[in-house]
Amino acid sequence: MSSQVDLNSPPGVDPTRASVARVYDYLLGGKDNYEIDRTTADQLAHSMPEVRDLALENRAFLIRACRFLATSADIDQYLDCGSGLPTAENVHQVVHRIRREAKVVYSDHDPLVTAHGRALLDDLNQVRYVEGDIFNPDSILENQVVQAHLDWKQPIALFFVATLHHHKGERHEPAEVMRRYIDALPSGSYVVISHILDPADASEDATAMAELMDAVRNGSLAGATARTYAEIGELFHGLEFVPSGPTGEPGLVPLVSWWPDGPRLKPLNVAQRLFVGGIARKP
Repeated sequence: MSSQVDLNSPPGVDPTRASVARVYDYLLGGKDNYEIDRTTADQLAHSMPEVRDLALENRAFLIRACRFLATSADIDQYLDCGSGLPTAENVHQVVHRIRREAKVVYSDHDPLVTAHGRALLDDLNQVRYVEGDIFNPDSILENQVVQAHLDWKQPIALFFVATLHHHKGERHEPAEVMRRYIDALPSGSYVVISHILDPADASEDATAMAELMDAVRNGSLAGATARTYAEIGELFHGLEFVPSGPTGEPGLVPLVSWWPDGPRLKPLNVAQRLFVGGIARKP
């Protein structure tokens, strides 16, 4: 790693330690990452060769979710918690093609994300960025920018996309975090969650996920927690799930199966089977 990279690093960024946001950026084909991030991604790929599909399917799900919320659900306000680096097709880019006046707030705690997030403010009046700990709901919900930019009497779309499995506390704590956010949302709001899956059985998928979790735990990312369908469902706290497709039942599904853009012509690989999510509405 060159000293030039170190000199160009924003304040607070440690280019010798991998970042979830930068690893994700690398898997999506972005350029805002360091050698340690690429090495970490390669280590994860050694455990699960299809790991890049985790990132690709998650971004594709985010795009489809934004299109749904901006068109069918008529949502004009978006709060993206754990937004990551602004690689192609972020929330504001998707929804602004449909609803030009939609307001978006991004939040993350990564210093490099902060540097890029602040840059968004220079050109986009409808977009704000706040730095904070998304797992401390009050630090986001009580932020003056969040309170001022969004109308908390009108529906808001809340995104926790590929974030909750990175919570480093007790296994049950993300559900408590989500309860605080959901309680604060106005009626008619939507919650979007994606999460890695613990099959909770003796299948090959369960073995593959265990190996991936070991690789994450032993690497620079310091761990992640896969959860079962039931545990991920609890993160929504009884909200009304949107159907997962034209004939799909409301509930959680593999991300690739949530209102896909076309017919599935080949079987899902292990990464596609192990990343699930859904969208639910607050009455």
